[in-house]
Amino acid sequence: QVQLVESGGGLVQAGGSLRLSCSASGRSSSRQLMAWFLHAPGQEREFVAAVNWSGDRTKYADSVKGRFTISRDDAKNALHLQMNSLNPDDTAIYYCTARANYNLEIWPRLYDYWGQGTQVTVSS
Repeated sequence: QVQLVESGGGLVQAGGSLRLSCSASGRSSSRQLMAWFLHAPGQEREFVAAVNWSGDRTKYADSVKGRFTISRDDAKNALHLQMNSLNPDDTAIYYCTARANYNLEIWPRLYDYWGQGTQVTVSS
């Protein structure tokens, strides 16, 4: 089993920054790949970014490329998402996820473990 707990969400003005963190526990072999998804009201869960075990492979949604950076610190069992140049369209609940397979996937159904989410609200 893997447990994931997000933190760092909040309210920020457009153009601002936030850094999300995810604290992970449980079998490390079950979280070869870790990722962030968002869920905006009335929409499906949407891929944001993913990173492999060693941190040398990443994948981003087109909408966040150049603005968001995903990173992981396995010594501290942590995953981070640095979000810059935020805009109101980024408003959503952000979820930390993990899966055992190391392939960089964008489909929510392929992820085995999910945190409870952290709310990010960007005001105009």
